Amino acid sequence: MKHQSSIQKNIKKICLYMIFPLWGLGGISCTKYLDEKPDNKLVVPTTLADLQAILDNYSRVNQFAPGVGEASADNYYIGQNEYNSITSEPDRRIYTWEKDNVVKGFPNDWSYAWDNIYRTNTILATLPAVEKTATNASTYNNIQGQALSLRAKCMMSLAFAFCLAYDNNATTNLGLPIRTNPDFNTPSVRLTLKDTYNSIEADLLAASALLPDAPLHVLRLAKPANYGLLARFYLSKRDYQKAGLYADSSLRMSKTLLDYNTLSATAMFPFSRFNNEVVWESYYLLHTSLVSSYARVDTVLYNSYNNNDLRKTLFYKANTNGTYFFRGSYSGGYDQFDGIAVDEIYLIRAEAFARNGNKEAALADLNTLLAKRFKTGTFTPITAIDANDALAKILVERRKELAFRELRWMDIKRYNAEGAGITLTRNINNQVYTLPPNDPRYAIAIPEDVIATSGMQQNPR
Repeated sequence: MKHQSSIQKNIKKICLYMIFPLWGLGGISCTKYLDEKPDNKLVVPTTLADLQAILDNYSRVNQFAPGVGEASADNYYIGQNEYNSITSEPDRRIYTWEKDNVVKGFPNDWSYAWDNIYRTNTILATLPAVEKTATNASTYNNIQGQALSLRAKCMMSLAFAFCLAYDNNATTNLGLPIRTNPDFNTPSVRLTLKDTYNSIEADLLAASALLPDAPLHVLRLAKPANYGLLARFYLSKRDYQKAGLYADSSLRMSKTLLDYNTLSATAMFPFSRFNNEVVWESYYLLHTSLVSSYARVDTVLYNSYNNNDLRKTLFYKANTNGTYFFRGSYSGGYDQFDGIAVDEIYLIRAEAFARNGNKEAALADLNTLLAKRFKTGTFTPITAIDANDALAKILVERRKELAFRELRWMDIKRYNAEGAGITLTRNINNQVYTLPPNDPRYAIAIPEDVIATSGMQQNPR
């Protein structure tokens, strides 16, 4: 009984610390575990098959990325009536960029990401106990690479939401706690943003040497997706040379673009799940303000599409009141895609080419993408005076192509770090709310219950 009590106590701690229990390799509740006899029902992962099963828990691993950045960004707005009908106070507060209480209590964007980090740490801590042989080496390496890549992706998504832009202050600005083992008794201490980025980079680079050239399925991470994550990572860091190099590495392995002329605008959701552009599938949490019955596509964004641009009809559908909602997710439904897809990688490489002065290569990538987006026979290739002009046009297309992919928040922060001067504005109840460039609120407040439990420092306000 003493042994059983000790195990139950530990499982309760795991639940309280917002860590999803992995012992059964699936989505079973903490309560069910507490009702089981530990001597024959608690299964500790010990084999490569067990560890791969943890990574293959699609409902957890691929569906709960942070979505607070998109909820805070400027791709959409909410009408007065819709805002008043939102019952979640945090969802109302995040829309107007309040200083605190902007993320609901557990479970939430923060806890789901850390849940997956705990999974990866469990895998990485267990692997050394599994004998690596000539027979299982490729599987062993694949699992290790997937875990490292997933941990890096989760950390990167958290950094994009809960930290400021990476700039000259990265050595002093707050980053995330870095947890590399599954011991939940280890205190969480926030390190610098530079430390956080170094940890993400190390995981992604290590994963590159371990992952296979192609996944068994796009639900699993492999080299093309990991290279895509590296490209996204270096883009956020504004290391454009490396962003371009890793985007190129990804495109050399996976470069198929959808021809939007083959899709139906009459379908409720024109894009099929696992379509040919998807390199790795992941969805982010949809906050109330982003639900299609509430969110209205920003009019400036919608009007930026040419009438022959098929994205205008495939991404958006008209409401009865003349506004529009987004229906262009690569999930093939209401779930919002934040995974790696070929279109994003083309745009990263194009931007890197332009920022490094290669106008012709930048335009070649941009036009390769756009030729698949316009009605057949209507596309005129984009031209530019110089690399800076090409860059400006690429950034416009990046906004249009990657709308509602949980990338705009990161983009605004990095643009403002370079002096873009973007100010966000909301208007609710005849009150104007603004978020000026480089405001501390660009680092979204960590959930208050996490701060209270861990004792970590909250983001400055």
